[in-house]
Amino acid sequence: MSFLGNMIWFIFGGLIMGLSWFGIGLLWCITLVGIPVGVQCFKLAGLAFFPFGKEVTYGGGIGSLLCNILWIIFGGIPLAIEATIIGIVFCITIIGIPFGLQSFKIAKLALMPFGARVD
Repeated sequence: MSFLGNMIWFIFGGLIMGLSWFGIGLLWCITLVGIPVGVQCFKLAGLAFFPFGKEVTYGGGIGSLLCNILWIIFGGIPLAIEATIIGIVFCITIIGIPFGLQSFKIAKLALMPFGARVD
């Protein structure tokens, strides 16, 4: 089921979200200081492309908190808004609710990517 869900997701929203994460990652990689943030964006772009069958666990310490605060200011809000809007559109129909839930998972991750682990 996750293969079929991922293929439908990729066609109807995952491609857009994954490319957004990849583009933000490229912007962060322009500076030397932003390279670790860009690498994290590239990892999470894979989740945005194919989210079904993957779980996100949150953890981390004070370093993750500080990075998340900077992330929200400089890149997280547009990605979270995009994922939330796509999730709302998916949830309009009953068939789209599982896809909307995946989109909301990515929206939460867009606000707190540091300290998050994708299993």
